[in-house]
Amino acid sequence: MKNIYGFTLPRLENYFLKKGDKKFKATQVFEWIYKQRIHSFDEMKNVSKNTIEDLKENFALTPLTLLQKQIDTDVCKFLFGLADGNKIEAVLMKHDYGNSLCVSSQVGCNMGCTFCESGRLKKVRNLEIHEMVTQILQVEQEMNIKISHLVLMGIGEPFDNYENVMDFISILNEPKGIDLGARHITVSTCGIVPKILKFMKSGKQVNLAISLHASNNEIRDKIMKINKAYKIEEVIDAVKQYIKETNRRVTFEYILLKGVNDKEEHAIELAKILKGINCYVNLIPYNETSHIEYKKSSKNTIMKFFDTLKKNHINVTIRKEFGSKVSAACGQLRANYEEG
Repeated sequence: MKNIYGFTLPRLENYFLKKGDKKFKATQVFEWIYKQRIHSFDEMKNVSKNTIEDLKENFALTPLTLLQKQIDTDVCKFLFGLADGNKIEAVLMKHDYGNSLCVSSQVGCNMGCTFCESGRLKKVRNLEIHEMVTQILQVEQEMNIKISHLVLMGIGEPFDNYENVMDFISILNEPKGIDLGARHITVSTCGIVPKILKFMKSGKQVNLAISLHASNNEIRDKIMKINKAYKIEEVIDAVKQYIKETNRRVTFEYILLKGVNDKEEHAIELAKILKGINCYVNLIPYNETSHIEYKKSSKNTIMKFFDTLKKNHINVTIRKEFGSKVSAACGQLRANYEEG
């Protein structure tokens, strides 16, 4: 039995058309699922009994299992259990501009970034579309809120689960579905160049973020194994093509690791790399974890790095740090749960 949350509107329309039915029924079902947030097909009032019985026979409305929730100031972290026993995380962050949810796209990750808790569990599998969709539905229900921004920056590399992620975005963006504006959705990638170029041609108006985290290949080779396949120069070239094609600004994510990539010379190098590109840099203070030896840069070091980029005419922000009571690093809550 297929989970209906994994169906885009065109795919559900095609399902009804193949049965010799009217495709508007797909719109009805979508609106009941995503506007009314029903938990049973029997709750649909303007749909025939025959259609309801058919849906009950062929589709499930199965949610994820909420295993754990950690709450602190302006942040809430969720640990979800999947049907096969695997676990994923989602993080709700409350900003002055609204409620932002960071969702996972895979169980584990094969990118092997040495500073990342998620990568300690190698990729088990891609998340199905419905397993991404239900993260946002269940957080909204659990917290009684509306998500205004969504980032694919949780466990996993979104572009390593490209097709499912693109369908997930379609459901998010569908006016009859979750109806989240494309410009309020961000996809983050560590720099899989062919997928950046494919994404460029997709016509999606969502935001692109590149996890760069180094100002030269020597450092990036050590902390991000993806750099062995796609050097910084190749990533930057792909980003330039993306901007030229889409006329969209790109974000570069840069985690500051004490004594590794946080010196003034690194900031100067980074400014040279990004000169003339329509982008901004998001500096991220590192979330320390007991499993990984990297340390967080001092506030003074972070501000010096920030000031150096500013002086070199690079648009830059420092990501807000959230409460210390939650297992802040991506993948840390799952690791603590399994080891506890």
